[in-house]
Amino acid sequence: MPDMTSLIPVLDCHNDLPFALREKAGYDVQRLNQVREELHTDLVRMRRGGVGAQFWSAWVPSSIPQEDAVVATLQQIDAIHRLTAAFPETLQPARTADDVESALATGRIASLIGLEGGQSIADSLAVLRQMFHLGARSMTLTHNDDLAWATAATGAAEAQAEADGTAGSPGARSTCGLTGEGLAVVAEMNRLGMLVDLSHTNERTQLDALGASTVPTLFTHSSVQSVNPHPRNVTDRVLERIAATDSVLGLTFVPAFVSSDVRQWILDRSQARIDLGIDDPNRSNSLTRPYSMPAAPRPGQSCEDARAHNTAHHAGFDYGDTDAEVPPAAAARLADWEVAHPEPRATLDGVVAHLEAAREAVGITRIALGGDYDGAATLPAGLEDVSRYQDLLHALADRGWSRGDLEALAFRNVLRVMRAAEDGADEPAEAAPQV
Repeated sequence: MPDMTSLIPVLDCHNDLPFALREKAGYDVQRLNQVREELHTDLVRMRRGGVGAQFWSAWVPSSIPQEDAVVATLQQIDAIHRLTAAFPETLQPARTADDVESALATGRIASLIGLEGGQSIADSLAVLRQMFHLGARSMTLTHNDDLAWATAATGAAEAQAEADGTAGSPGARSTCGLTGEGLAVVAEMNRLGMLVDLSHTNERTQLDALGASTVPTLFTHSSVQSVNPHPRNVTDRVLERIAATDSVLGLTFVPAFVSSDVRQWILDRSQARIDLGIDDPNRSNSLTRPYSMPAAPRPGQSCEDARAHNTAHHAGFDYGDTDAEVPPAAAARLADWEVAHPEPRATLDGVVAHLEAAREAVGITRIALGGDYDGAATLPAGLEDVSRYQDLLHALADRGWSRGDLEALAFRNVLRVMRAAEDGADEPAEAAPQV
């Protein structure tokens, strides 16, 4: 049994707090030094969980026009900068592996930025470069929807391939992957020293990118299809290429990706909506859906003004639902169905199963953690918020993982791929300005 008396620092690859602050607080970054029960993440619980570095996701929906996505991504990056500056005693801006190690040495939490989806660059390498210069050090090639140059695991191409009866695993049926433009995006990211994040993409895009990238890649928040065949999880073919390219797979805590029971419940609920006349039976089930974008403060507005507006006007609803408003009678029948078919709960042990399967497939030096806190409505039992990372590490220790194994998982493997990206860049790594 390894010595677990001291916390093992965690470099988490994916946290959606910035968008949660937009949606629930009008981008007010204050009071995060207190426990915020409406969120999964605050600085108090990050400390309890041993978080030593965090890639904050600058996510915006892939369903909005790309020009709007660029503006919204800049607002997300601004929120991350303001959050970091608001708590200089706790958070340290970071752009390089050396920055992360400096933060760990001084007891602060390294604050990193990742883009989530190529919609944030609107088909422009110039925009990509400017996002990099603003501090973004990774980019997921797609979110839930296909782009002109890359294919998503849950987008239209995969849905069509499934409808056509094409053989293959979920998210691995379509032959569409990276186009020539997509390969150029990967090449520019390599030149800059920006991590290529392959979560959310389909198998063909993943294989294309793994073959094209000159440095190891990162999956910031995915799990393993051999444990749960969800389209967002990684296939055996891709696991082989992760090992061959010395890339890293960040295992996530999203219940539908972790638990096959939760995944099946979501599919069953989608069918119930069709049976109740809520959804069109000719429309394939999808993780994409319309999205009513919460507002950011306009010039002269306070964060409280924006929060009040979003509370009154923003319509958020679950992935897979195709409308925000359901007729009252149908809504009542759907509620009855949900009472009769309670949603299963993913668990910490389920996450352990993915971690052990991934370790077996790619090795201890190629796995990491990407919890996706504040990006999912609920998290597994035992991993309810960011204070619970050490509980997961203790569970792995109980299964025979050494302290060296746990440190590799928790932070060392991601630092390795960060250094590889920096070493492969055309220009010296640009450290973060310090506060």
